[in-house]
Amino acid sequence: MRLFIAIPFAEEVLDLLFAHSQALRQQALAGNFSRRENLHITLAFLGEQPGPGQAVIAMQGLRAIPFVLRLAGCGAFPRPGGDIWWIGLEKNPALENLHRQLQTALKQNGLPTEERPFKPHLTLGRQVQMPKDFDRRAFATRLQPIQTEVGKISLMRSERLNGKLTYTELYTKELQG
Repeated sequence: MRLFIAIPFAEEVLDLLFAHSQALRQQALAGNFSRRENLHITLAFLGEQPGPGQAVIAMQGLRAIPFVLRLAGCGAFPRPGGDIWWIGLEKNPALENLHRQLQTALKQNGLPTEERPFKPHLTLGRQVQMPKDFDRRAFATRLQPIQTEVGKISLMRSERLNGKLTYTELYTKELQG
């Protein structure tokens, strides 16, 4: 099963994030935009695993208290065939600490970890093609920052069901210190 660990969002935050995604979609020539229920921040991508067991063990040992995240700004990772558009996060020591703890716990439990620097973001769409005259800066300034409390992280299964990318929560780790 294909697994990842993510920060999920409350319904009202999902509504705001999805509105940003729809605003981008309305101006795009083409793209594959994230479904509302799939919006999240990935903390660790584990890829194909035989089951959730080792990831659950790694998550159980984490010690972190709830913290506030501020999502602000947007941009794109250039890709042939269309860019990956994202919303960024303001620098957050609590998030960076949680990520470091998680990477260590995953390694200790024999799971893969990312070697690249951690660049947390929320993906709005993939293979996005914007008109040549699209003003990225003007679009970014129209997006209001979103502040939310992170009180849990989730182990998620990723699969295609009826042609749709679907994420299913398998385990939740409450942040409580």
